[in-house]
Amino acid sequence: MTLGLNSAAAVPDQAPRAVPDLLGMPLFRFMPAGGIVSGPAFSRPFKALALIIVGGCAIWLFNLWRSGHLSSTGSWQSNGLGWTVAAMALLGWTLWAILTSRTSLNSTALLQTWIWDKSVELNDLAYCKLIRVPGLDWLIAPRLYTKTFSGKLAVYYAVAPAMLVEFERLEKELKTLRNDT
Repeated sequence: MTLGLNSAAAVPDQAPRAVPDLLGMPLFRFMPAGGIVSGPAFSRPFKALALIIVGGCAIWLFNLWRSGHLSSTGSWQSNGLGWTVAAMALLGWTLWAILTSRTSLNSTALLQTWIWDKSVELNDLAYCKLIRVPGLDWLIAPRLYTKTFSGKLAVYYAVAPAMLVEFERLEKELKTLRNDT
């Protein structure tokens, strides 16, 4: 019994196949054009919309507080003002994540900075699917849904044209490899 060996390499008239790992599934090998592709996760119009919404919420909260609708005594402890401020802080943190989030793809992993950074090893991918809303990429970020062999699901957003080309290629090559086995 041979584990992890490619018997096709010993027979010269057969085309080389992907080398299987110890579980018998071929390892997925992918090389993005240029080695590493990186870009923003969200478009500028989406970032502007998020900024307007969070800014509007902050102004509204401030006006409610200033007019006395959030506290009867003006203290931070009455009528749940602390919870309202905590919610505003979470909105601000999410806004910061939207403004700074980047997606990167290299030959071994797909990564995205976010509220919590996420990553997936490419050779652990069991499935991926690029989802887009035609004509609305400028507002609704295209996303790559991924599933690993262990069942971990993750979504990676990207708007850079080079990244979307690589997402499409990644999806096609993974589907071809997984359907051939």
